[in-house]
Amino acid sequence: MKNDIHDLGLLLDSRVKLIITESWEEQRLLETMAALAVKRARTWFTWDHVEGLKRLGFGAEIDEIDTCDPEKALQCARKDQQQSIYVFCDLHPFLENPKVVRLLKLLAMDTDQQAPTVLLVSHQLKLPPELSRLAARLELSMPSDEELSAIIREEAALWTEQNRGLKVRTDNRTLEQVVRNLRGTTHAEARRLARKLIADDGAITQEDVPELNKAKFRLLDMQGVLSFEQNTAHFGDVAGLKHFKRWLMERQAAFVSAGTIADAPKGVMLVGVQGAGKSLAAKAVAGVWGLPLLRLDFAALYNKYIGETEKNLREALQMADCMAPCVLWIDEIEKGVAPDGHDQGVSRRLLGTLLTWMSERQSRVFLVATANDVSQLPPELIRKGRLDEMFFIDLPDAGVREDILRIHLQKRDLQVDGFDLPALALASEGFSGAEIEQAVVAAVYAASARQQSVTDAHLLAAMAQTSPLSVVMAERLQSLRVWGQERAVQAG
Repeated sequence: MKNDIHDLGLLLDSRVKLIITESWEEQRLLETMAALAVKRARTWFTWDHVEGLKRLGFGAEIDEIDTCDPEKALQCARKDQQQSIYVFCDLHPFLENPKVVRLLKLLAMDTDQQAPTVLLVSHQLKLPPELSRLAARLELSMPSDEELSAIIREEAALWTEQNRGLKVRTDNRTLEQVVRNLRGTTHAEARRLARKLIADDGAITQEDVPELNKAKFRLLDMQGVLSFEQNTAHFGDVAGLKHFKRWLMERQAAFVSAGTIADAPKGVMLVGVQGAGKSLAAKAVAGVWGLPLLRLDFAALYNKYIGETEKNLREALQMADCMAPCVLWIDEIEKGVAPDGHDQGVSRRLLGTLLTWMSERQSRVFLVATANDVSQLPPELIRKGRLDEMFFIDLPDAGVREDILRIHLQKRDLQVDGFDLPALALASEGFSGAEIEQAVVAAVYAASARQQSVTDAHLLAAMAQTSPLSVVMAERLQSLRVWGQERAVQAG
């Protein structure tokens, strides 16, 4: 709170008469104002549409009039000849009233040193143009890691007190992870989330982390263009990709541990054959690093009104910043930023907004972009500096195909030892990972329909009936593979 008191004090010293604060923490702002008013012996008032003006601290009483009307409340402020401070809570619905706007403008333009100061606070404030240049903006500070740790300790102590001295069970690694994932929340929000984690079973464990991320996502109201991916993958679910896995493991500490290395990893582009595992690899980044995974849907961004599409993207990226540290996954990115002569330049403006964010962001958001059609990728998107590396995910070789078969057989509770994996891998040459999985699914269906156990014969029959993409679109796929082998780092 000390920083907030200092910042607000500087604004008052600058004699700005109109200050605005966009925050969900109204109570914390009032506490900050109270501390500053006491320190400077200033009279201050609060206003809301239900209770009207209320004087706090020392000073003259308000005339016995109904000040629930914002016009009457602002008139009272204009008549005040003291250096009083008026905090108006939730005045935003009345900012379309011309009289309210004019009264605020008169207060803001008053150059008398003894004139009062008006502070507007709400979760969202959009000032009319005639007020925007007369106002100063106050940003409440977000809790630091030390403050977040203190909040968790306080909630743990409170739980212990309420439960006959039982200690909250946890470990240092989990606590550090919880603190990281609470970043971007306010003090009050962090306290509610910490209390919820502890209240369930008196423990903070690894099983609580996904639920914490999901609760934080709901709290920040990011439904729509951003979705929270609850089920992230582990490297054990991803066959092959040994170079990509090693690359990630080498950079995990640099990204997760803030401040250890100046140049934190920014992101990667995954290009490759459809069904080869790009989406699974994107999910594995979040799963292995223990971070929340957000998926950006470019299709949901588009709006018929000019400028709204770009605004939607900016808001989505700001929301991702609030969830930091996290992984932001943009699937089939070329469909959103590829040039299109029929969209009035929307795709170019989207690209510009995304590139600006990629270059200037300070938050720890690791971007994973996946693409199928490399010919549509703008060169400025994939240059070094904006992304760390571009990996090409090719069709799996025989050894990786065996691993894929093993993974999908085990997922369906089938005994792997009962199958000839080398022969099945040979029969599935040219198959992508997704096509191998579907062959396993088809074999299970066929065996079930005949009330039989799944055997090599069922799998071979399913593979024989599958025309893989490498056959159906052989020329196009071969061109993509040549491009990937020459111009990108091999993921496998």
